[in-house]
Amino acid sequence: MAVVVVGSYNQDMVWRTPRFPLPGETRLGEFSSGPGGKGFNQAIAACRQGAETHFIGALGADVFGREMLALAAHEGLHTHCEQHASQATGTAAIIVDAHAQNLIVVGPGANAALSTTHIESQRDCLERAARVLVTQHEVAFAASATAQTLAKAAKVLCLHNPAPPVVDDIAHQLCQQADILTPNETEFVHLLCLAQVMDVDASNLGLQPDGQLHAWCRAISQATVVITLGAQGAFVSHAEDQRRGDAVAYYRVEPSFVLAIDTTGAGDAFTGALAAALVTAPLAPFAQAVAQASKVAALSTERSGAALAIPRAAEVAERFG
Repeated sequence: MAVVVVGSYNQDMVWRTPRFPLPGETRLGEFSSGPGGKGFNQAIAACRQGAETHFIGALGADVFGREMLALAAHEGLHTHCEQHASQATGTAAIIVDAHAQNLIVVGPGANAALSTTHIESQRDCLERAARVLVTQHEVAFAASATAQTLAKAAKVLCLHNPAPPVVDDIAHQLCQQADILTPNETEFVHLLCLAQVMDVDASNLGLQPDGQLHAWCRAISQATVVITLGAQGAFVSHAEDQRRGDAVAYYRVEPSFVLAIDTTGAGDAFTGALAAALVTAPLAPFAQAVAQASKVAALSTERSGAALAIPRAAEVAERFG
């Protein structure tokens, strides 16, 4: 059984500078470029943790698309990509400051053109190969929704990363139909606002009492909600009747100590590694999968870049045991 990711590929254009520029200000920085996109990062994370992984997406007929396919083949990642001659492969502009924080603007390109027809053509992969389906908000919503519908009909576990935050009926449906949600602080607060539950400062979310966080999670979804809290670890909230092998309905997972230099793609590393753990150890308590995903995400921040910064399972084991 496999992880199947329906998602985006972006060629990341990264600038590093001591601090973010102010409006109207020009700053000097160091430039690099590499593979990224939420879907691709998540697929690489799952693949590098030892899970059979399939990536379904869309590319332009250009050099970035060709480079992605070559890299995927090298990684052992199975690709099922629609190519669009009239669209460029997706790109992302990323600025990283001296504190490893980032600002990101994405040009979707071909990602926005991923068709429901292509998703339908991958029915066998979604219904027969998949144990876990991973989706996000960086490709055409209708395509993701079609994949989710096919997967749920085949009783495939649906893991949705509600990023980037958007206001869209189909995106809302993706969140409501998912079995597991993996928002970060900003994305979780966005979901709270959409549900008209609470408007809270995302920077203070990790300081909230566990009982309050659990109540908010239950107010927005019946799914298991895993909030990634950066340096504060993660918070897990289950519905009472769906604890996924855990002894309690909600709890925190402590962070792993690392020396972070770049947080780009850390949330994607978490989501992909979580999916991999659910495939490779399906009978283990959910807390074990979250703890492993947290280690993968933490270690990814000690390297620059997105997809290529994600560690392999052996590296995680060597570092954390």
